[in-house]
Amino acid sequence: MARIVLVMHQPLAAAFADCAAHVLGNKPELIVFDVAPDADPEAEVTRLAGRLLQTPTEATLVLCDIFGATPFNIAKRAIRLAADRGLTAHLITGTNLCMVLKALTDQQENPEQLSESVRIGALRGIVNADQSC
Repeated sequence: MARIVLVMHQPLAAAFADCAAHVLGNKPELIVFDVAPDADPEAEVTRLAGRLLQTPTEATLVLCDIFGATPFNIAKRAIRLAADRGLTAHLITGTNLCMVLKALTDQQENPEQLSESVRIGALRGIVNADQSC
């Protein structure tokens, strides 16, 4: 199974993890990495890379909230650092709860296939409820 990592503006990653636990009925196996508003990005890159390298052979899917924002930039740089030591990871932004749940319930070894499955799951979760009722 691929490891799931949430890298988001604080407290969003923890909130998604808590919500996933509520929906799934158990505490999900994932890494929660909330980035505080006053966090030092350089220190956070090092800290996240260290967390990713605790199990560098484990395929990893990193989910971020906003493309181009500080958590995304931290994740992108940490993945690059860890990739130099053998980590295989994919990074997806625009994370919503459907994506988190899909990642946790559709676990696959191949992070490329999992990332595409999660991306498609997110799109399917976006519904114009006015037209479907």
